[in-house]
Amino acid sequence: MNEKLFEAYHFIFEEALLEEISSVSTYKEFKGNDYLIEIGDAIQSMPLLLNGAIKILREDEKGDELLLYFLERGDTCAMTLTCCLGNSKSKIRAIAETDGSLLMIPISKMEEWLTKYKTWRNFVFESYNIRLNEMLEAIDSLAFMNLEERLYKYLTDKVKILGTPNLNTTHLEIATELHTSRVVISRLLKALEIQGKVKINRNKIEVLQF
Repeated sequence: MNEKLFEAYHFIFEEALLEEISSVSTYKEFKGNDYLIEIGDAIQSMPLLLNGAIKILREDEKGDELLLYFLERGDTCAMTLTCCLGNSKSKIRAIAETDGSLLMIPISKMEEWLTKYKTWRNFVFESYNIRLNEMLEAIDSLAFMNLEERLYKYLTDKVKILGTPNLNTTHLEIATELHTSRVVISRLLKALEIQGKVKINRNKIEVLQF
């Protein structure tokens, strides 16, 4: 059995299911910033994240991106699940936030395990619930938070995902994911620095409060 599979999912799935996953899945490693799923891709399998972090984004009619949520070890993508079960094309873009690895599960097994394994069924339903709540949070932040609040939430979320207060990112990258301009992000970061919440360095932001 894949050791990383056991470490990430042994507390979720029984041994029989872990053995099946190990025997039918395809192992894949990725590097930070790799494009893993593109909008319009035909989805033939669903991912189980073994380690690392992946960001899930949507794109508007102008081609601008909006961050929906992050995936971490032990997660899967509800949007991918929907595409698999509905036999439809991807409506999201998945980009690696860090180096990591995952297993790809064939669609046929996904459906079979829904009736065969209660733990798999619970995992799928719980994944839908978690991702739905995260997307509602994204909608709420757009609707009810000002941009400075959204920026600070974005930074603290990344600290939790990456496990470090030191974020290697540019103002332009943040602006792209928050659907705004680099100039606005630079101004807001300076405001957060004055408040003592962050420290700005070249291509690096240290989050001081989280």
